Amino acid sequence: MGGDQAPAEIVKGAAMAAQEYGIDISLVGLPHQVQPLLDSHPRLQLVPCTQVIAMDEHPAQAVRSKPDASINVCARLVKEGRAGGWTSAGNSGAIMAAALFIQGRIRGVDRPALGSIVPTQNGFAYFLDVGANVDSKPEYMTQFAVMGSVYAREMLGRTQPKVALLSNGEEEGKGDERVRETSRRLRASMPGFIGNVEPKDIYAARADVIVADGFVGNVAIKMAEATAEFLFRSLRDEIPKTLAGKVGGALIRPRVRQIRDRIDWREFGGAPLLGIDGVAVIAHGRSDARAMKNAIRVTRDAVENDLVGKIRAEVARP
Repeated sequence: MGGDQAPAEIVKGAAMAAQEYGIDISLVGLPHQVQPLLDSHPRLQLVPCTQVIAMDEHPAQAVRSKPDASINVCARLVKEGRAGGWTSAGNSGAIMAAALFIQGRIRGVDRPALGSIVPTQNGFAYFLDVGANVDSKPEYMTQFAVMGSVYAREMLGRTQPKVALLSNGEEEGKGDERVRETSRRLRASMPGFIGNVEPKDIYAARADVIVADGFVGNVAIKMAEATAEFLFRSLRDEIPKTLAGKVGGALIRPRVRQIRDRIDWREFGGAPLLGIDGVAVIAHGRSDARAMKNAIRVTRDAVENDLVGKIRAEVARP
């Protein structure tokens, strides 16, 4: 029921995921809106709910006052072992609240973190926190680094992930007090820590994991998405204005499409809430069917790779 294009695009994306990945998917929603969309999809089943949390509702209050909201039902399905993980494009604050209240945190984790895949010159990196915490303490950011390293190892195949801290300069001692203290802690506790990086270094593939405060990370990732969309929209609008542009555009279109797909947020799917005791994946509120299919792929991969169990084991180490 969550997202700008729900429920039709959500159901369509789930159907694509069920067929492509060979998995059974439960769709939690209002029966009169969702069931008519499922009749032609045998691998999709409806789990009914009677309430929905809107995008503009206060997250924690809505989660508490609407126990049968679709987001709460999803979290309970995972908590009770009736589903391996859950995905939603709804109110991200409510997703976070439901995951915390119902599934709980992994023991030893103070604050969950939300990460995002970012493209680099030779592949991808993992960037966190991108919005789960708007005021992170150094101890939280140190935990983000540990959880992000596990994600890079288990989900991206990096055997010895390089971890960096986003700052306004790569020199040691740069950044505000929070960044400097986090850097001191990571140097003392994490062998894979390589120090500070600037935003340009993210795309130059200097690190596999980039750690930031949730406020800074959220602004940075939204700026990156908006910049990419602006550039491709500008190319699309400007190139056809001349005959030479039309001819040249036709020649480079396949390569431009490859670049666009490589940086398209829809291809990355969703972002798991790291530190939650169970798989919970937040998808973009603008998700269409393709984005939702890929968010479900991320959820499946997190379940199959036992991401939660491996974070639990890593956090428990002395």
